[in-house]
Amino acid sequence: QVQLVESGGGLVQPGGSLRLSCAASGFTFRSAGMSWYRQAPGKERELVATITSTGGTTNYADSVKGRFTISRDNNKKTVYLQMNSLKPEDTAVYYCNLPPGVFYPWGQGTQVIVSA
Repeated sequence: QVQLVESGGGLVQPGGSLRLSCAASGFTFRSAGMSWYRQAPGKERELVATITSTGGTTNYADSVKGRFTISRDNNKKTVYLQMNSLKPEDTAVYYCNLPPGVFYPWGQGTQVIVSA
């Protein structure tokens, strides 16, 4: 049974940093590309960042490029999202899953609130 468990969110001031984690189980993690998504109140879920199975290639939404870094540890079956220079518009629930296409069941997400 596939499980994706996100953690690391919280309340942070503008300009601050957070590191999100996503622990995966129930599938061959090391063979899967992974992505982070976010959903702000009243908005559709959007793709934030993607990393290939080996970690050799990453891609980012223009809105987070230069501020966020996606990484992974295949031994720990975990994907990370380092978020720096946070802005109020980064406020959302953050989720991990496969890259766009066929998704596994979504986890509960982790809430990020950027506010002074």
